[in-house]
Amino acid sequence: DRVLIRIKDLTVEKADEVVWVRGRIHTSRAKGKQCFLVLRQQQFNIQALVAVGQHASKQMVKFAANINKESIVDVEGVVRKAYQKIGGCTQQDVELHVQRIYVISLAEPRLPLQLDDAVRPEVEGEEDGRATVNQDTRLDNRVIDLRTSTSQAIFCLQSGICQLFRETLIRKGFVEIQTPKIISAASEGGANVFTVSYFKSSAYLAQSPQLYKQMCICADFEKVFCIGPVFRAEDSNTHRHLTEFVGLDIEMAFNYHYHEVVDEIADTLVQIFKGLQERFQTEIQTVNKQFPCEPFKFLEPTLRLEYREAVAMLREAGVEMGDEEDLSTPNEKLLGRLVKEKYDTDFYILDKYPLAVRPFYTMPDPVNPKISNSYDMFMRGEEILSGAQRIHDPQLLTERAQHHGIDLEKIKAYIDSFRFGAPPHAGGGIGLERVTMLYLGLHNVRQTSMFPRDPKRLTP
Repeated sequence: DRVLIRIKDLTVEKADEVVWVRGRIHTSRAKGKQCFLVLRQQQFNIQALVAVGQHASKQMVKFAANINKESIVDVEGVVRKAYQKIGGCTQQDVELHVQRIYVISLAEPRLPLQLDDAVRPEVEGEEDGRATVNQDTRLDNRVIDLRTSTSQAIFCLQSGICQLFRETLIRKGFVEIQTPKIISAASEGGANVFTVSYFKSSAYLAQSPQLYKQMCICADFEKVFCIGPVFRAEDSNTHRHLTEFVGLDIEMAFNYHYHEVVDEIADTLVQIFKGLQERFQTEIQTVNKQFPCEPFKFLEPTLRLEYREAVAMLREAGVEMGDEEDLSTPNEKLLGRLVKEKYDTDFYILDKYPLAVRPFYTMPDPVNPKISNSYDMFMRGEEILSGAQRIHDPQLLTERAQHHGIDLEKIKAYIDSFRFGAPPHAGGGIGLERVTMLYLGLHNVRQTSMFPRDPKRLTP
């Protein structure tokens, strides 16, 4: 008949009430006839006192003090107002005076990592000689690492990004779709695909829902989005690349100009940023305790620069690069710093990329055949979205596919979908983990991937 109360709801309003709480033993400290426990639930914790008296014997105090860290317990206790704020706990104004305690699940006595070490800022650990936990240890023991207040906050905020993405687009009249992840041809036209055995033939894991989003536009859905896994067989062991990540993809038909789509995507991201500021301040502040970062800045309307303007800014800063050369990662970051200095924004759009560096389905600019109707969006100097107006003319699409060396037979269904009338359309794909990383100012995308996959990691 117990009704379990959430730790985050134990406030002074509950003072003097008898409550039941389930939590993990985060720390325990025996002192004479008393034992102080810290009970944790996700990113919230409370101090619990077991003291010899009417409801607790010496044996009970000893028993409580010897429960292994990370064990799950049910506690009955009285909520008491604290005489002074309790440092180190989220519930600083109250504590729990324990009357009964039951072990629900006993953890092993030795943990692969200590949670207090795992949430310590690296600089702080270096200064006083205390331990910090490196990334490989975290990922090898991900279930433990995900229990930290920082990880809990990161993935609550990431869930919020998906929720805001979905809310915003549904409000704008988009339809959510699900696309195949096993496909017959490389969707981006490159060699970086995972080949899988498919009965008596081979298939590929989708690099993008691109082709199917477009086919839905041809089927008169007008505005679609999807959230799902994306696979890239790139041997990229960098801070921002994964072999599997979550794609937030958008596609829509437009009436007059592809900038209608650019503006819609940019506004969607702005609504996400605003929603995170409004709904997830607790999570942002929790992450900032371990990874301090300046608040994310953005403009309304979003700053849009043409690629040639970006090249000019980089050249002015001493970078040598050609007009049709793609941005390298160092140049992206430098451009981000230059834009921040000049425009005071962490979020901006680069438009009109050189056609030579874009996928086969990208629409060439109608005036200058060397550039394209394509765009990328950046957060803190790193790309988080790549998009373009798509070619909707089957003859031009065929020519561009041949130019890129793509087997036409393998994309026949895709090209054929444009033969029966296709509206002009555009879209883009966003990397969820990268958005989370850059919004919070983190240094590695593996921090924002729950169970990351990269060229060197396939477990857990």
